[in-house]
Amino acid sequence: MYRHIKNYEIKYIDVDAFDNIKASALLGFMQESACLSADELGFGYADIAPKNLGFILANWYVDMLRPVRLGEELEIHTWPLKPKHLIFLRDFEFYIGGKKVGVASARWCMIDTVSFKFLPVCANFEEGFFDNYNTERSIEFSSWKIADCGGKALSHSRRVGLSDYDHYFHANNTKYADFMTDAFSVDELRGKYFKSLQISYVKQCKEGETLEIFKARGGDGYYYIDGKAGEELRVQFKVLLDEI
Repeated sequence: MYRHIKNYEIKYIDVDAFDNIKASALLGFMQESACLSADELGFGYADIAPKNLGFILANWYVDMLRPVRLGEELEIHTWPLKPKHLIFLRDFEFYIGGKKVGVASARWCMIDTVSFKFLPVCANFEEGFFDNYNTERSIEFSSWKIADCGGKALSHSRRVGLSDYDHYFHANNTKYADFMTDAFSVDELRGKYFKSLQISYVKQCKEGETLEIFKARGGDGYYYIDGKAGEELRVQFKVLLDEI
């Protein structure tokens, strides 16, 4: 069955102070693999942009068995699954030296790039288009809603600027991972890595907006982090750290 496979060398720019891969770098590699896969399958950026169509991320879920380190070569496998109405699901597997080191899943939505409205699958794909696609799952995960654990305190604020933008003129999904990481101190991440990371994108952020980041640790050991512009929720994170 179809899989797109690509290797990424983990370079200095991809790692944090402890030589572990940054969350934003991992999401960047996943985004790159997803886009290259879509190109192969005939619904990539060059195929759909002339139709005023595009894809944006709604959710990420990543579960790592161990940290990815500087100098390692990360092999990413990805494939799309049959979409349902407004949701396009894509799964990932990560390998180093032939051994699986993590899995991930993502939910995407197709949009009209002029009105930025969500579009159903039938707006661009004929019935049966995805029938022969890989049905294998990297992980059985469906708990996309992130609960509010309450008690979050303001960590920091971040003004969205042009360097955060992608070609849809909003902050790229990978940038939010850096906003999230900055909610942790050096000491909090010393000897640890992001074992599990879940992100829910609620509403896009634009140049000039200030995103305030609020953080709390739940009784389940997870960190719950919200990004708000004023009183409006824009992004949510659920994060589990583990010992290296």
